[in-house]
Amino acid sequence: MSSTAIVFAGQGAQFVGMGRDLAEAYPVCRSLFAEADDVLGYPLSKLCFEGPQEELTKSNHCQPAIFVMSVACYRILQGLVPDLAPVAMAGLSLGEWSALHAGGVLTFADTLRILQVRGAAMQAACEEQPGGMVSVMGLSRSDLEVICQEAGVEMANLNAEEQTVLSGPKAGIEKAEFLARERGAKRAIVLEVAGAFHSSLMRSAVEKLEEVLADVVISVPSIPVVSNVTGRFHGDADAIRREMLRQVTESVHWYEGVGAMTGAGAECFVECGPGKVLTGLIKRIARGARLLNVQDSASLDAAIASLRD
Repeated sequence: MSSTAIVFAGQGAQFVGMGRDLAEAYPVCRSLFAEADDVLGYPLSKLCFEGPQEELTKSNHCQPAIFVMSVACYRILQGLVPDLAPVAMAGLSLGEWSALHAGGVLTFADTLRILQVRGAAMQAACEEQPGGMVSVMGLSRSDLEVICQEAGVEMANLNAEEQTVLSGPKAGIEKAEFLARERGAKRAIVLEVAGAFHSSLMRSAVEKLEEVLADVVISVPSIPVVSNVTGRFHGDADAIRREMLRQVTESVHWYEGVGAMTGAGAECFVECGPGKVLTGLIKRIARGARLLNVQDSASLDAAIASLRD
């Protein structure tokens, strides 16, 4: 159990109905959703359980929703596996906020308020400067750097050795997709996202996030938490504040972050929250690692059985 790392889902993993069966079965889940409804001032729980999908997908709703769902999955797992002692935590983009809360850096209510502002600010940035993202597989970092220069886009997510997501203006993303295919990419897929996340087009969101972070108490992690920006473990409170602002416009170094966790002794990774995107990415990076996920009652039961084995 001491070789386990916990990872948290990012934006885009949401689905209508997430958390409903867990809330019906576990009081801790019901309590978290009820607290979230009170903090946010609207029924986030109803949006998660019943939709509509269009509203749930908006960044100002989606970011708090995935956070609450992810934390609920982790807390239920903690309660059922009391000797769980993670060696490290991480999250992809939005999921890093879940990791910071679970790692003792931020309170639940403060993280919710931050994500309400962050999500609204990023949604506004998407509407101010329309953009997109394209996932590319099978090209080298140097090839992608050339494509970024030619298409006027940026590297957003360094997900695995052979998978990188590019971000930028819509016309630039279309050109980047064409250039990637032309230059031998195994796959180049334009993603269904609201805008150009982790790029300079999100700069206006940083100012609004900086305002809310200025008044929040940030503690040193009680469990090591990986920084998306550096791919290494977070340091002191001031460094965390700086890096979480940089995270909005800079690349996510997921590949390096998984390496940091395996270097800290992680041999089993449990993904908490909707979807299994991170499980798929880690499978390509930490070959041979045990991979589990918790997003509903069935996956929770399977994860507990495996952890107790």
